[in-house]
Amino acid sequence: MAVTAEPEAGRLGFVTLDQFLAQLPPQLEVLHDGGSGDVPLRWVEPSELEDPTPYLLDGELILTAGLPFQGAAGTAARVSEYVRRLVSAKVAALGFGIQPYFEAVPEALVSACREHNLTLLLVPPSLPFAAIGLEFSRLLESDNARVFRQLADANRQLMRAVLSSRPEHELLATLVQRVPVWAAAYGADGKVRARAHSPNGGGTAQRAGSAPAAGHEGMARLLERLLAGSGPRLEMDSFNEPGSAVVVGHPLRSNRDATLGALVLGSGKPLTAAQNNMVSTAVGLLELLARQRTSGSLAPSQLATSLLLNPDVLSSGAARELSGLKDLLAQAAGAGRTASLRVIQGVRAADSLESGDSPVREVLQWRRLFDTKLVALTDYGFAAITRLKVDEGLLAEVERLGWRLVVGDPTELTGLTAAAQRATALRSRVLASGASIRVEEAAWSVTGLLGPEAGALLAERVLQPLLSLPAERRTALMGVLRGWLAENGSWDASAKALGLHRNSVRRQIGVIGELLDADLNSAQVRAELWIALQYTETEGAAQEPQRPQAR
Repeated sequence: MAVTAEPEAGRLGFVTLDQFLAQLPPQLEVLHDGGSGDVPLRWVEPSELEDPTPYLLDGELILTAGLPFQGAAGTAARVSEYVRRLVSAKVAALGFGIQPYFEAVPEALVSACREHNLTLLLVPPSLPFAAIGLEFSRLLESDNARVFRQLADANRQLMRAVLSSRPEHELLATLVQRVPVWAAAYGADGKVRARAHSPNGGGTAQRAGSAPAAGHEGMARLLERLLAGSGPRLEMDSFNEPGSAVVVGHPLRSNRDATLGALVLGSGKPLTAAQNNMVSTAVGLLELLARQRTSGSLAPSQLATSLLLNPDVLSSGAARELSGLKDLLAQAAGAGRTASLRVIQGVRAADSLESGDSPVREVLQWRRLFDTKLVALTDYGFAAITRLKVDEGLLAEVERLGWRLVVGDPTELTGLTAAAQRATALRSRVLASGASIRVEEAAWSVTGLLGPEAGALLAERVLQPLLSLPAERRTALMGVLRGWLAENGSWDASAKALGLHRNSVRRQIGVIGELLDADLNSAQVRAELWIALQYTETEGAAQEPQRPQAR
């Protein structure tokens, strides 16, 4: 959405010295140009005090007829000190009126203004000080009206950007067209969601810059302060890059004062009041988008209704129905329509305390952290569908809250059910180990997926006749069974591994088959026995699963 910036847009509450002088009669002469033509001129103040600085504001034009320079006060040293005080008070310019005290501007005053680089104006007798003040008031009023019109137009452009298909990107693009800044919007995870910069410095003489790249130390520190704090606030900094002399961070907050993200702006100099007004509008709209993304959209309820009423739509492959679901999913899961989905399952760590949060607050917390509205509380903890990759920083933050995660592998809409099954299969491993796990990095094995509790139950059921024998007898038979299965049922290999005669191995395996009432020639029976043995604590049992060798 292209926006054409008007010249000098954004000034509010002042005009520049050059603008003002252009409105005055040409008889007014600039005796020394101190380079302050583009500085804000906030007021015009006639003063004949020897030291008017205690009563001045920054950026004033002082008018004097020369009374402070009469008599002994007119020495070069005294005049130089007078000008020095004006410069220290950040006076924009000094106007010297001819008559009634002087017929010409004192040379000492001209020299002092050159020495301290203060703009000096000669005001002819035909131009009363009162007329200069009235002209300034008129110009200030008309300029403010123009700026208010520009602000209204700019705010309309910002609100239109929010209604676009990429609201955050369009909003920042619109903002930097009107304000000479670079801008970057961040999510609650500290990752960039959108960025923009004005290629020519926003139509001003200042040099344009761009948002620092990922990993910038100053930005990382600024974001850490922004995302960790609470309440309305600003975070200020300065980076050693073009267009970053002034860096301001604005938190994006929820109705409950949770930090949903941040807007960071960088500029070469402080912004004007009008420019800050536009920034405030942008912050409010970004907050609205963040709140809608985490709590306010109607898409999740529409998505749930569609799937409840037509549960076979994912497997049917109907293009029209799937397209509609993908649109709803894009609004509900955040990060656009093209990024892959992930199923997240969270379980509370064994040594963590219950948070005591209400279910609503807990759901909102996971929505904010995972940038999604698809969150459900479950009997084991919570489940979520997100488009975030869940990097180490986000994982660490969740674990600090006392939770452990199963982070699913990337999938598409039609693969969500299978992805959830893969995540569920690893949940017991997370419970047993107390460590989060990623489906993509998991080592898949039957024993790993079964987990210690289910494995112990299997061992008790399958091996009960052996486990109930006296200890010495149980140990001997369990050792023979383990050795025989490890050698894939080879009599010679198992006899050699166990240090027994092959006939002894045959006899004991026969006894075991009778005790278990099982056909040990069945591959399924052998597999179940081998898995069950991994969960027994019988003396001589291997502690880690072994791979049966080829016969």
